[in-house]
Amino acid sequence: MSVLVDSSVWIDYLRTASYADTLDLLIEENLVVTNDLILGELIPPLEVQKKKTLVSLLREVKRQPMAIDWEELIKMQTTCLSQGINGVGVPDLLIVQNAIQGDLKLLSRDKHFSLIAKHIPVAIYS
Repeated sequence: MSVLVDSSVWIDYLRTASYADTLDLLIEENLVVTNDLILGELIPPLEVQKKKTLVSLLREVKRQPMAIDWEELIKMQTTCLSQGINGVGVPDLLIVQNAIQGDLKLLSRDKHFSLIAKHIPVAIYS
């Protein structure tokens, strides 16, 4: 199963090489997937830093198309709130929705995704 790698993992990978073993393996196995939201978080600072090669490489990662279902997002946010999972923003819910739609596992440093997965059927990569 392919893995949607959240920007939090990419940022750590690029700054401190944490997640290096995991992400390197996923890259070697051609299992890494991204989406336009994640690229929208990653690419602008890299372009400002003039890291053109890195930007080019990120643009070559397979992209999962985003088909936003706003009613489903409202249901997911309602579920989160009713379960005491507060402070989850729409961008993170879009990432969850995208992973579910693409039948992808989600790799993230953000702990709230694991909490969400207890109530919403998103597969977390561990």
